[in-house]
Amino acid sequence: MQLGHAHFKNIDGLVFYKLLGSGAENGFSSKPNFGTYALLCIWDSEMQAATFFENNSFYNKYKSKSFESFTVFAHAAEAHGKWDGKQPFVSSATLALDKPVMVLTRASIRLSKLISFWKKVGNVSKSLENYDGLALSIGVGEWPLIQQATLSIWKTQSEMIDYAYKNEKHKEVVRLTRKLKWYKEELFARFMPYKFLGKWNGKGVANFLEI
Repeated sequence: MQLGHAHFKNIDGLVFYKLLGSGAENGFSSKPNFGTYALLCIWDSEMQAATFFENNSFYNKYKSKSFESFTVFAHAAEAHGKWDGKQPFVSSATLALDKPVMVLTRASIRLSKLISFWKKVGNVSKSLENYDGLALSIGVGEWPLIQQATLSIWKTQSEMIDYAYKNEKHKEVVRLTRKLKWYKEELFARFMPYKFLGKWNGKGVANFLEI
């Protein structure tokens, strides 16, 4: 992953990007998954993104070595917090309660808080399992243990809100986050997904979003 940064210089239309490894759980995870990686990009236009996916040698080299790939196109709808001292997402969409939503939760964990954080966060990841309304979820990050993020797609925003505000394990971690000040930087964003390409665990978008 770190060798890949050299291939992302001076790409037309690329505003922001992150190369992300993944964890073995649905959410924040200390267990690495060496088989799945994520590329998060912000583009000036979808056309420039499509040109990158079609022509970039770095991206296509890794795609050729993969047995499966899945791409989500989405418009930012809400964003709070910062990533590397910046707010990269510019809101351009309005979410609907009965439509799919993609959620990004990202945090940079204080070194002094690592033990207390990881003792608690695993229960939240487990609470996502088999949760009705969750289409997919993956824990990703720039650095193991320290810089973590969760990407999830929900069948409807109302089901996501139901989980966020009614799931007791999730509510407890939100409360402890504020009380124990686990994060030195955090970001929360919601997106309106509008196009899906490829498959996730052998399934196309119609199979898990039922649209």
